[in-house]
Amino acid sequence: MKGLLGRKLGMTQVFTNDGTLIPVTVVEVTPNVVTQKKTLENDGYVALQLGMEDITERRATKANIGHAKKAGTAPKRFYRELKSDEMADLEVGATVTCDLFAEGDMVDVQGISRGKGYMGAVYRNNQALQPRSHGASLVRRAVGSLATIGRNNGYINKGRLMAGHEGTYTTTNQNLQIIKVDTANNVLLIKGNVPGPRKGLVIVKTTTKPVKHVAPVELVNYITEKEA
Repeated sequence: MKGLLGRKLGMTQVFTNDGTLIPVTVVEVTPNVVTQKKTLENDGYVALQLGMEDITERRATKANIGHAKKAGTAPKRFYRELKSDEMADLEVGATVTCDLFAEGDMVDVQGISRGKGYMGAVYRNNQALQPRSHGASLVRRAVGSLATIGRNNGYINKGRLMAGHEGTYTTTNQNLQIIKVDTANNVLLIKGNVPGPRKGLVIVKTTTKPVKHVAPVELVNYITEKEA
């Protein structure tokens, strides 16, 4: 598996040569720096710690400042650890860019879903509505009885689906195709939607599904700023 960190910029659409419209999410990949390396001998597993986006030292923790100095770079805003056998040959201080992936690669994108605040049980858990009649006009979207069946009727079981805060979950959209790798602008165009709000942090990594690569598609008149 291989992966990198990026920011979700939003969605747009592109067209193939046969006129097919493809909705894509634009993910900006600021060059990632390997700030720490975990080995089988020292840590019991193989992994890399990647950092993205420079910040000043006064905004960083002492641990992150130490990692950055060993890597010969500035402290980073985001740090994430990825277990990756394919990237095990990278050393501390190495740079990872969007050309780590190729067009047609299948990836999983992990992020934090958009927060939606306090939501009712109907929206949050897809609970059925109560009847409109029989005196239930004011509790149409209410939870209803919380009782269980049996001798524990005086208690509410743990995990009961009720109203509450919705969103801000760590979630992963699987099996998404990379449509375009734009190295000139450091962006990836990924087919479909990915979790999180605009400018949210996402982790793009090789999919866990069996098919890792499909035939790339040719886009109509995709011109980068530098080519123009």
